[in-house]
Amino acid sequence: MNIVFLLQVFFFFWNCLALCGLVLECTLRKRKRMVRRLSTRLLNVCIASFCKAHKLEKAESVIIDGIRLGVLPDGVTYNILIDAYCRLVGIDAGYSVLHRMGEAGISPDVISYNSLIAGATRNCQISRSFNLFDEMIQRGIAPDIWSYNTLMHGFFKLGKPDEANRVFRDIILVEHLPCVATFNIMMNGLCKNGYTENAFMLFRNLQRHGFVPELMTYNILVSGLCKIGRLGLAMRIFKEIVESGHVPNAITYTPVLRCCFRKRKFEEGLELLSEMKSKGYTFDGFAYCTVIGALIKIGKMKEATEFMVEMMRTGIELDIVSYNTLINMYCKDNKLEEAYKLLDDIEKKGLECDKYTHTIMIDALCKAGNIEGAARHLKYMSTMGFDSNLAAYNCFIDGLCKVGQIDNAMKVFKSMEVRDSFTYSSLVHNLCRAGRYRSASKLLLSCLRSGMKILKSAQRAVLSGLRYSGFPGEARKVQSKIRIARILNY
Repeated sequence: MNIVFLLQVFFFFWNCLALCGLVLECTLRKRKRMVRRLSTRLLNVCIASFCKAHKLEKAESVIIDGIRLGVLPDGVTYNILIDAYCRLVGIDAGYSVLHRMGEAGISPDVISYNSLIAGATRNCQISRSFNLFDEMIQRGIAPDIWSYNTLMHGFFKLGKPDEANRVFRDIILVEHLPCVATFNIMMNGLCKNGYTENAFMLFRNLQRHGFVPELMTYNILVSGLCKIGRLGLAMRIFKEIVESGHVPNAITYTPVLRCCFRKRKFEEGLELLSEMKSKGYTFDGFAYCTVIGALIKIGKMKEATEFMVEMMRTGIELDIVSYNTLINMYCKDNKLEEAYKLLDDIEKKGLECDKYTHTIMIDALCKAGNIEGAARHLKYMSTMGFDSNLAAYNCFIDGLCKVGQIDNAMKVFKSMEVRDSFTYSSLVHNLCRAGRYRSASKLLLSCLRSGMKILKSAQRAVLSGLRYSGFPGEARKVQSKIRIARILNY
């Protein structure tokens, strides 16, 4: 009896030990799989960090080290690489990662192709993005909503809003559930292609169907309305943003502020500016330049200078647009030496002056009476190969006329290959000021015959000058020819 009992106890403990061994083995296997999974995840985090820091070589070295340690990359690893190569190197480099995936026995998925399509669209290779879309379908990979979002964005970028609308209407609304980004792409694309009114109608239609817009959606619409000068409607949307519980940010304020100044509604603009400052919004360089430029236009040089000092103090990295605004401010304030210092700063920072920079300087030199300096600057500008120096030539012609060199201004005028209405209007006005009404009338009529518009003030100056200088009959003839030119070019 004792022996039987002892054997039972022995076998009981033996089974317990076997069971513990089995449990321990299962735990070790599970932990090994967990460690491997965590290791691959950690590998992907490291690679993504290096890619964000634009250090692709270190990202590749992490993959090599991981393989040596037995941590193999997965589909997420390669998708991170595809996106990084498309952004930092080019679409061909991103596409080459697909071959590496195939060698590793990993099939690309919809995320892989979405990154490639987005990269091609970003680099304006629209036809390449469509080919990649077709290739994805041929491989049996079903497109998702982001595939169609990117395709729609590509059509808008190509200037084909009808095709983008077809994708939105016939594919997304039928086969996929659109997301907020879909609507944002649609409205932004319509605004960029000159269909802001349609974007606004779409916005209201979506709201009627229960769509709750986010702040980015409102910002797109406000910016689009401001660009076409619909300030009143933009202000109503602005109020709607506040009433909906959203907090307008600097991106919301800036286009409205710019539109107010462009419409010469300076009081409303300055009120918005004060509201922005009271809420503690951080201005970017674009907002600062908008405000400084507007203050210069209304002659508030002191306030413009204060904003310029504040912009410098915040440490904003100046681009060429910012420099142009500051140069213009110094030129308006007759501080040419300070303007030239900024030109030196532009060169030191490795930036290149654009045609607006040179035009501002030429205009300032002409107004200061330094015609020779303006001529040298204009000649230098011509050697730089800009696509158009029309604005600079207009400033130079006006400057020559202001110092009494009208004959030289006429020579420059005749040498110009391209002229606009401002060129004619300025020269006609200055000829009238010099009492050369007949020359002014000939220039006026040649402008109108070519189908170009000219300022009505210039037309009135010619007609009045001819009448008061003793040529009423000629004034009537010129007036009759003006009417005929208007009818023919209507």
